[in-house]
Amino acid sequence: MSVPKLGELFDFTGKVVVVTGASKGIGSAIAERFSEAGAAVGVHFRSGEAQADALVSTLPNAFAVGGDLCVPDDVDRLFSVVSAELGPVDVLVNNAGIYPQHDLMEVAPDDWQEVVDANLRTTHLCTQAAARSLRARSAPGAIVNVASIEGVRPAPAHSHYSAAKGGVLMYTRSAALELASYGIRVNAVSPGLIWREGIEAAWPTGVKSFEARAPLGRLGRPEDIADACVFLGSEASRWITGENLVVDGGVLAAVAF
Repeated sequence: MSVPKLGELFDFTGKVVVVTGASKGIGSAIAERFSEAGAAVGVHFRSGEAQADALVSTLPNAFAVGGDLCVPDDVDRLFSVVSAELGPVDVLVNNAGIYPQHDLMEVAPDDWQEVVDANLRTTHLCTQAAARSLRARSAPGAIVNVASIEGVRPAPAHSHYSAAKGGVLMYTRSAALELASYGIRVNAVSPGLIWREGIEAAWPTGVKSFEARAPLGRLGRPEDIADACVFLGSEASRWITGENLVVDGGVLAAVAF
């Protein structure tokens, strides 16, 4: 095989990338970074239509598509619309998910299922759709699943979220194993605590605790996660599949006492 030149590793010119849950936060940053790298970007949203439209208006080649990714028909529509507007999909970033808090003893069955569906079911359905499209074209591709450090380290009131993200990590390995023969790589990115507007006021003790425990001494930024996704979607990671890239400022590496 030919080895790309260094300057070509992160060039996504001519590539189409779908980012789910991309109307704000980490997803928006991922869409922006891939666009900066030259990609055409399919911006998925569930409820943030105005935010998605505003984001798309700032990108040179992007299209916004709404839908509930727990519904197979909406998943199919996402990929068909993006393919019609931008071209067939080369890279998928499964970022969509929710992050509610429920005490384990109080969480209702419907609340549990909603969290598992939003974080794990969506990952499977979108991966399946992307892989089918790539296989039909005999085209190589990359899938990046946004998981969490809570997939390997639990947190209070997040039993459902941790279980779902732990599932995403194992699903990533399973998908990498099964899709490798089609030239499709599948990897995960596990963020630590990521800054968002107002987080210091809403959760001051949590922010201070994380910053104190993180060897790098700060919260993550959405762009920190976006850059990891670009790396795993690029030719720079061409011999990496089935892996989980932890992006947490070193929190999981820190001593436990």
